[in-house]
Amino acid sequence: MFRAFKRIFIWFGLMAEKATETDAINEAVVERGIRDAKAKADKAHYANGQLAGQVAMLKDQIKRQTRQRDELQGMLQAAAAANDEANGAHYAEELATVEQDLKDNQNQCDGLEQLYQQNTEIIAQSLREIQKFQREFEATKARVAIGRSLENLAGMMKGSITELQGMMGGEMGQSMQQLRQSAASGEGQMRATLDLAKEMGSGIARQQEMRKARGAMLFQEYKKKMGMVQPEAAATTSAPAAPAKPERQKIAES
Repeated sequence: MFRAFKRIFIWFGLMAEKATETDAINEAVVERGIRDAKAKADKAHYANGQLAGQVAMLKDQIKRQTRQRDELQGMLQAAAAANDEANGAHYAEELATVEQDLKDNQNQCDGLEQLYQQNTEIIAQSLREIQKFQREFEATKARVAIGRSLENLAGMMKGSITELQGMMGGEMGQSMQQLRQSAASGEGQMRATLDLAKEMGSGIARQQEMRKARGAMLFQEYKKKMGMVQPEAAATTSAPAAPAKPERQKIAES
C-alpha cells in the first residue's frame, strides 16, 4: 500500500514539475511577446518621429513658398501698373507655379499631419495596452507562483494525512490492535485468577470451620468415653440449670 502511495506521490511530483516547466515556458513566451510589442511600439514611435520631421520640413517649405507667392503677387501688381507685359508674363507664370506647388505641399502636409496624429494615438494606445498587459502578467505570474506553492503545500498535507491514515490502519494499527488484545487477555486472566483465588479461599475457610466443628464434637465424644466429663458439667451441658432461689437474709440477733 505504501509503495502504491509512493508511486502516486512520485507521479504527482512529476506532474507538478512538468506543470512548473510549462508555466516557466509560458512565462518566457509572454515576456518575449511583451518585449517584442515594446520593440514594435518603439519602432513605430521612431517612424512617427521621422514623419513628424517631414511634416515640419513641409511646413517650413510652405512658409517660404507663401512668402515667395506674396512677393510675386507684389511684383505682378507693379508690372501690371507699369504695363510691363514681359515682366508681367514672367511673374504671372512663376506665381502660378508657386501657387500650384504651395497647394500640393499644403495638401501633402495636411495628410501627413493627420497620419501623424493617428499614429500617435495608435502608438499611445498600444503602449497603454502593453503596460496593462504587463501588469496583468506580473499579477498572474505572482498568482501562479502562489498557486504552485499552495498546490505543493496541499500535496504535502495530503501525503502526510495519507501516511498517518496508513500508519493508523496498517502495520501500526494492527500492532496496536494486538497490544489491545494482549492487554484485554491479561486483564481477563488476572480477573479469572483473582476470582478463582477468592473462591478457593472461601472453600478453604469453610473447610476449616467444618474441621474445627467436627474436631470439637469428636473431642467431646472422646472425653465422654474417657469419663472425664463431670456430671454437673454433663447436666449443665445437657440441660440448663434452674435459677437459684434468693436466700432470705438472716436478721442478726441483738
